Amino acid sequence: MSDNREEWKEQQQEEEKTILNQEPRNDNGSSPVVEECKPQTQEEETLEQKLQAKDKRIKELEEENLLLKDQYLRKAAEFENFRKRMLKEKQEAIQFANRQLLLDLVHILDDFERAIKSAENSKDFNSFHEGILMIEKRLYELLERKWGLKRLESVGQPFDPTKHEAITSEERPDHDVSIVLEDYQKGYSLHDKVIRTAKVKVSLPKAKDTSTVNNEQNTMAGT
Repeated sequence: MSDNREEWKEQQQEEEKTILNQEPRNDNGSSPVVEECKPQTQEEETLEQKLQAKDKRIKELEEENLLLKDQYLRKAAEFENFRKRMLKEKQEAIQFANRQLLLDLVHILDDFERAIKSAENSKDFNSFHEGILMIEKRLYELLERKWGLKRLESVGQPFDPTKHEAITSEERPDHDVSIVLEDYQKGYSLHDKVIRTAKVKVSLPKAKDTSTVNNEQNTMAGT
């Protein structure tokens, strides 16, 4: 009976050895099944946490990028609309810049129409002439008072190339400098800035005799 028991034990030991020999081993002799069951180390847990945090940050940045892109597109569209509106307003300002001036001139045109109709009915030249003078005076006063336009008074003034354009000249021995003798076309200034020079006739001072000048120079040199 004991012999049978010993044989059974030996048989069990042989089977266990066979099973252990057949199980795959790692290089260090440990079983991979056992290693798979081993708990994660602290380093592995820390690495996994870092990866999760990185993925979260990437998602946040992607959402932020989408938001900024949307804001940029909105601002770009607003700026384009603003630019178009300003361009339109600028064009309108240029087109209607002289609106008030033209409205003022329209009243002068009304005066001309009335003067012409009156002259056609009365055939009175003197009345027509007086009416034209009154209209011209009213027009000038309007432009001077409201718009800063002034007429340049040139006759009797020293010649100034910034205000006058000499068309003809006349020698005047009694003049030491060039003086405006006649005003062929009036000059005008706008807010004290000349916008049109006057076309005028000027005097030419008589030049000194060359021989007289040489004698004076020789006398001074001999002295």
